[in-house]
Amino acid sequence: MCIDIIKKYARFVTSLIVIFSFVFISILKGSVCANEAANNIEILAPAAVLMEPKTGRVLYEKNSHEVRCCASITKVMTMILVMEALDSGKISLQDTVSASEHAASMGGSDIWLKPGETMTVDELIKAVMVASANDAAVALAEHVCGSEDLFVSEMNRKAKELSMGETVFKNCNGLDEDGHVTSAYDVALMSRELIKHKKIFDYTSIWMDYLRDGKTQLVNTNKLLKSYKGITGLKTGTTSQAGSCITATATRESLTLNAVVLGGANGKDRFKDAAALLDFGFANYNMLKPVVDESIFEPVRVIDGMQPSVTVEVDITNEVLVPKGKEHSIDSSMEIAEETSAPVQKGQSLGRLIYKLGDEIVAEYNIVAAENVEKINFGAVFKILLIDFLRI
Repeated sequence: MCIDIIKKYARFVTSLIVIFSFVFISILKGSVCANEAANNIEILAPAAVLMEPKTGRVLYEKNSHEVRCCASITKVMTMILVMEALDSGKISLQDTVSASEHAASMGGSDIWLKPGETMTVDELIKAVMVASANDAAVALAEHVCGSEDLFVSEMNRKAKELSMGETVFKNCNGLDEDGHVTSAYDVALMSRELIKHKKIFDYTSIWMDYLRDGKTQLVNTNKLLKSYKGITGLKTGTTSQAGSCITATATRESLTLNAVVLGGANGKDRFKDAAALLDFGFANYNMLKPVVDESIFEPVRVIDGMQPSVTVEVDITNEVLVPKGKEHSIDSSMEIAEETSAPVQKGQSLGRLIYKLGDEIVAEYNIVAAENVEKINFGAVFKILLIDFLRI
């Protein structure tokens, strides 16, 4: 791609028609602005984060980068790697997994696997995400990578890929171990990654189920499933060093939120904190999707092309996260190429549409070529001339 001149088209901006489809969520009477409301949230846990996963925007934080233990929240990363292995075809839900001596030796929360006992990948995922089974997590890790050590190496590689700067994994299930640490912000990052795999919600939404032909009952450790509107997951964790932890996801209308609480004094407090964070987010933010009238865009001139210009369109990929009451305060501007050189590929970026709330950019969308334009060449020109000649 060669864009010679990029500049603002003031004449386009003044004629730009953007119609926002408003998503109305119940607004609490007398609610204050988002910033003031955030200051009024009482979070008992020592570390917490509220993130909007689509944009990655942090809406609230308390000691979000403080390095802490996270107990079974670790299993979020375990499930990321399992889901990736499923997506790639490396493993399948119907695979039969035989529990090793190592997997069966895990303590804490488990399903009491015996060495040599077999379960499917589907059953083991259910055990991990519903009952937080440590032995099932290790069995899955060994199935994916051959050993827990190799799997943990992959966990740490993935953590670096996700820019989880405060995280080091020493095991795949979250049992207390020296140096096994993360932060509330890093937990939000990996939770954001896991929920890209929509299949995970088939498990995190289960309240009660059974294994071993009904002999083993599973009850979800996430009690918000029974008490919070819109809850979809995601994972709890508790150890003596980590305290009571949770990464909670919920969706109402088009808005999804992720609340992370680390180091809670007890289970009741962690659920209270998570609900308070989610309440704050739903009360104070909307997700809006711009609808752009693309008829206002003029074609971009093409140098040395088989046609003199190329039409453009806007690639609206993400919604805009906006504080409630600020929907009409969003300003838009446009940067677009005055001309470009052939060849031009459909979808090629030729500029961008920018939305700002004050000085903050809240969304950017690519302005792209709507068609291909070939570079001029003798053969193509001769063909056109020949066709025109034969029409005479």
